[in-house]
Amino acid sequence: MTIAKDYQAEYKEEVRKQLQINQEHLESLTHPGSQLGFEVDAEVPKPDPNLKVFFFDIDNCLYRRSTRIHDLMQISIKDYFKSQLSLDDDEAQRLQSTYYREYGLAIRGLVMFHGINAMEYNRMVDDALPLQNILKPDLALRETLQALRKSGAVDKLWLFTNAYKNHGIRCVKLLGIADLFDGITYCDYAQHDTLICKPDVRAYEKAKLESGLGDYKNSWFVDDSGNNINRGLELGMRKCVHLVEDSVDEILGKTPAGSIVIKEITDLPKAVPELFKKV
Repeated sequence: MTIAKDYQAEYKEEVRKQLQINQEHLESLTHPGSQLGFEVDAEVPKPDPNLKVFFFDIDNCLYRRSTRIHDLMQISIKDYFKSQLSLDDDEAQRLQSTYYREYGLAIRGLVMFHGINAMEYNRMVDDALPLQNILKPDLALRETLQALRKSGAVDKLWLFTNAYKNHGIRCVKLLGIADLFDGITYCDYAQHDTLICKPDVRAYEKAKLESGLGDYKNSWFVDDSGNNINRGLELGMRKCVHLVEDSVDEILGKTPAGSIVIKEITDLPKAVPELFKKV
């Protein structure tokens, strides 16, 4: 067996063990908000011209970027590049950065140019992250979202992520807020020939359709990507909130004019106070 094959075998075994640990932990959760309050991939509702929806990005948004999950994810992606494409560290890092910058997701470049199976990539990368070692129930976050729901100013709180559904759902369960949302629009890795993610207009149309939103003017949106926020503004979303914890990530785009800036989700009552007043 060659050194490359030895490395691949060791890598796959490590991933297999971590996946088992992750699944067992997820199934053991009992804290408030650890169970979903909505049906995933539910039947698409009829568009409602009066429906008001608040769309929430997940990664580096519902949890802080300073948790460094993004860095952990980048290491996992690089390991995948090295194992599956037999690249050295420098080339793996270069391709990873290029695909992330050009396509919004590393997996889009992998599918387009290397014939990688997107679902297998998701299993080996996102699903294998030991998120339970980092993400814990966030009471302040939960109270903020509860206050938004109780105000009655919006009809639905909707998750809108570039990740696959497994990762997004695991995040909100670990954070203890899974019961506070009405649905999720995600990048469907199973449709590997047509991966659609933010800031592609089609991703927003998909979120609009799946949530039942009839008109963008009745929607609000928070995301840590300036490019994604800019697209929301272009589409006519009522208010778009750019979450910038410390400094703007140039790869994700600068803060666009017309957006509101916050440092964390719990700042939403200050950014959109009208949504936290009981109707």
